[in-house]
This record gives sequence, C-alpha cells and structure tokens, in this order.
Amino acid sequence: MINLLPPELKQDYRYARQNHRLLHWLAAFLVAIGGVAIITGAGLFIMSNSIDSYKTRIANTQGQLASQHYSDVQKQVTNISNNLKLMVQVLSKEILFSKLLARLGQVTPPGAILTNLSISQTESAIDITAQTTNYNAATQLQVNLAAPTNQIFSKADLVNITCQTSTPAANPAYPCTATIRAQLTDNNPFLFINSQKAGA
Repeated sequence: MINLLPPELKQDYRYARQNHRLLHWLAAFLVAIGGVAIITGAGLFIMSNSIDSYKTRIANTQGQLASQHYSDVQKQVTNISNNLKLMVQVLSKEILFSKLLARLGQVTPPGAILTNLSISQTESAIDITAQTTNYNAATQLQVNLAAPTNQIFSKADLVNITCQTSTPAANPAYPCTATIRAQLTDNNPFLFINSQKAGA
C-alpha cells in the first residue's frame, strides 16, 4: 500500500506516536512514585504506632516497679548480699579446734606435750606452747609442725625455748618450754569453710 500522505503529516503522526509512548511511561512513573509514597507513609504510620505502644508499655512497667517498691527490694537484696559476704569472711577464719588438736596429737613427737594453743594477732596463725623433755624434743616438734607432708602449717617458727635448770620445774619430767608460731596453710581442712568443701 502506498502512503500518499504529505511528509509534514507523516512527521506529525510519528511525533504523535512518540508522544503517546512518552505519556504511557510518564503515567507508569507517576504510579510508581505514588506506590512508593503510599508504602513509605504506611511504614511511618506503623512505626509511629509501635513507638507509642512501646512508650506505653515502658510507662506501665515503670509504674508497676514503683508500686512494688523495687528500690526498697533492691536495697534489701544488697544488704543480704553484704551480710552473706561478711558471714563467709568470718567462717573462712573459723578454726575447727577439735580436728586441729587431733592432728597435732599425731605429729607431736615423744618427749613433748602440748600445753596451750592461742590464735595470734597474725591472720591464720596459731601460737603453740609445749613442754618438752629437752631441746631436741622442742626442735623436733617444730620440724614436725613445719613438715609440708602434714598439711597443717605452711611454716612454723620457734619463738623461744627455755629450760629450767636452776629451779625445779613445775613438771620435772618436762623441764623445757617451747613456744612456736605456726601459719596455717590456705587449703588446710581445719578451717570451717574448707571442711564444708571437703565434706561436699
């Protein structure tokens, strides 16, 4: 078919078709922008509602905590915790003398008798007084107390040894008196706390 239309009219038709396509693209673009705007608006609306809902929940929770005297309960819990720590500190230094005396009796050499035990000012240290038949028995007692295999003391130092030679001794069979300062080992079974762990 031969197109006998004038060239100007043909050009007008071509431009009209291009304008029609451009209008379609423009409409699609405007629809896309409208969709994005609707989605964004809906998201902002939902987010705003969520924020308001969380603010309400937080306010309600704070009101409940205030009504339940949360700060008072927290102070009581802190006081109980501090009291428990103090109890543990006291019990960790509590010596079970019944067990300690039995063990000391096992390591006391012949020729020595224990006459006194006292807790010294030094933490976890004990002053031991013993009567002995001679110097050798006193030094042997110190060696036995300091022996690591006995697991009683980490160290035991002789404070003094005195023997009565000029005047008669109160106990003539044991004329010498020895004083020993001994430091308890950290993991000894004679502290209340350690005995509980060993029992567990």
